[in-house]
Amino acid sequence: MSEHLRTALDLAASRIPVLPLRVGKVPFGNCRRCQDNVCGGRPNMKNPGPCVCPGPCHGWAAATTDPDVVNSGIWRWAWLRASAVAYHPGGAGLTVVDLDNADAIIWARENLPATQSVPTTRGEHWLYLGRMQSANAVRPGVDIKSTMAYARWLGFGTGTMADLPDAVRALTVDKPATVRPAPPTVTVPVLAGGGQCPHRTPAYLDRGIAMAEQRITAASSAVHATVYRTFLAVLSTHGRCGCLTEAHTARLFTAAQAKGESLRHCTDAWANAQTTLGL
Repeated sequence: MSEHLRTALDLAASRIPVLPLRVGKVPFGNCRRCQDNVCGGRPNMKNPGPCVCPGPCHGWAAATTDPDVVNSGIWRWAWLRASAVAYHPGGAGLTVVDLDNADAIIWARENLPATQSVPTTRGEHWLYLGRMQSANAVRPGVDIKSTMAYARWLGFGTGTMADLPDAVRALTVDKPATVRPAPPTVTVPVLAGGGQCPHRTPAYLDRGIAMAEQRITAASSAVHATVYRTFLAVLSTHGRCGCLTEAHTARLFTAAQAKGESLRHCTDAWANAQTTLGL
């Protein structure tokens, strides 16, 4: 049994969800059936986990406390190739304040309650009891890792773990708001005949977009997969005709976001569909 697997089993027994990391401190890539999240599985904003794939897919959402999964054949293969053990802090009811350099540590000592600390390669992890939303770069050299994130397991550290303070929660609230980009304009080859669809009327296109909106709205499960398949169907019919407009794209994105999809997921699904079709 590898050292990483032994550590992972010990953590799982303590109800700390674990997953393997490969070289570069990143999760193992999704398996073929889950590539680009076409499986409709997790993580996503509406249904954030855990992953239901038998392999260590979907990054943080693969983290598990089930010893049978941790010690299964496909996971053993991953542990043999792993460079580190990671865990899902939010799944363990924890928040990690990742202090990436000496200046960040000085700031934390001056502004945050003392708590359990773990040395890292360049700084320290401060662990608090309680979960919150994760966020990167909440201030110079400081990341928050809790729900929908993973952190490397580097040991128990020293000190007594304190409850998650409002001062840490405020770090995400006080972040400057980011401006969300508008849904991307579809760029497709325009036909010599002025871009008019040669085999469909404008009324047919409008009905098709309306049906696509309805299909997304009616999805009760696997929303991410439904959105991707719907985008694929629309692009396969009209993606090469030059008849799709930004207004059509916005209607589809709006329907998807109403079902809980983020703008990033919509943009990725649209781009993946274009790539699949060679657009």
